[in-house]
Amino acid sequence: METLIIAGGEINIKILEKYCVNVSKQNIIAVDRGLEALYQLQMIPNHVVGDFDSVSPEILTFYKNQPQIIFHKFNAEKDNTDTDIALKLAIQLKSSKITILGALGKRMDHALANIHILKDALEANIPCQIIDEHNQIYLINKEMTLEKDKVYGKYVSLIPLTSTVEGLTLTGFKYPLNEYTLPIGTSLGISNEIIEDRAYIKMKKGILIAIESKD
Repeated sequence: METLIIAGGEINIKILEKYCVNVSKQNIIAVDRGLEALYQLQMIPNHVVGDFDSVSPEILTFYKNQPQIIFHKFNAEKDNTDTDIALKLAIQLKSSKITILGALGKRMDHALANIHILKDALEANIPCQIIDEHNQIYLINKEMTLEKDKVYGKYVSLIPLTSTVEGLTLTGFKYPLNEYTLPIGTSLGISNEIIEDRAYIKMKKGILIAIESKD
């Protein structure tokens, strides 16, 4: 079962509509103000998570009148963000894949935290990605193949999440690497490009933040 999480950041409605096409096959978790984006498409989520301090009262009332929705209400003063709680719920639901929309936006602190919490899904061996109009973001801790005609955009950036990523080998890229130790705090992995039909990422130890992006 794939799970779609609608967080409260900036959401492109066309992208949301695209990911809701197969809604019957997905589990939808709305996070607080993410309900407002769903409301524009008249979509009904399976779960709603949050402290409900940012969604409009009218929209919240509309969804509270939908008996099939399971609400998970939390105090505003808590240790985890609403998106973090939603991701943990998606993992508990034994999702086969998780896509998060609305995880990026004006609040850089939330955006960075949302990238870091992807580690929970990585450790649970569940593919998980954050998507917005310009970026697809996920974590890598093992060998991976990227197909040039299927990546989200022209650029592929690889940024260490751990203190180092050891034994990093990149082939099929404009800027290859061979058994390289990539330390945190460097911009070396930014804006690489795939130049072959397929590109290969190999690593021995560590975790990379992968960002497929387009201008």
